[in-house]
Amino acid sequence: MHPLRVHIEELIPLTDEEFEFILSHFEPIKRRKHQYLVQEGELVNKEFWIIKGCVRSSVLSDDGKEHILQFGMENWWITDYESFVKRTPSKISIDCLEDTELFAISHSNREKLTAEMHKMERFWAKKSKLGRISLQNRLLSMMTQSAQERYEQLLEQYPQLLQRVPKKYIASYLGVSRETLSRFHQ
Repeated sequence: MHPLRVHIEELIPLTDEEFEFILSHFEPIKRRKHQYLVQEGELVNKEFWIIKGCVRSSVLSDDGKEHILQFGMENWWITDYESFVKRTPSKISIDCLEDTELFAISHSNREKLTAEMHKMERFWAKKSKLGRISLQNRLLSMMTQSAQERYEQLLEQYPQLLQRVPKKYIASYLGVSRETLSRFHQ
């Protein structure tokens, strides 16, 4: 079965015809390690679903420090949602940490698909709710947990991430120095 169909059917059932209609709105994309999906300042017209690979979204502060907002791996959706929805220049960059295969859907195709197929409207509503829960939990962990606790939670939730992502990016995601992160391994 097609991986996108498996993913969608985790939340909503589909007929073969419905899935073919959905798939016709997506474009397969391949990016090599270190290539960008989104660059800060550009208008983002696509939302990406990761088939294979690992990406990171990040922002540079005025002092040149990189802050990792999130990672994305297989079966995850990613884009700069503010730029995608509001049609404003992107505030973040998304680049590939590995060779990556994705499906992309343009803003207009997503709008068309949700207008023509209420099942997909429900799918994205459910995905949005799950995304907000995830963001809320990340914010709460940054406010209430120690760096060590955040690291242990990351290990528990996404053990494969540490094998795939350089430690300097894990440190940035956790809001700690690389040296602090190294002490967690001891």
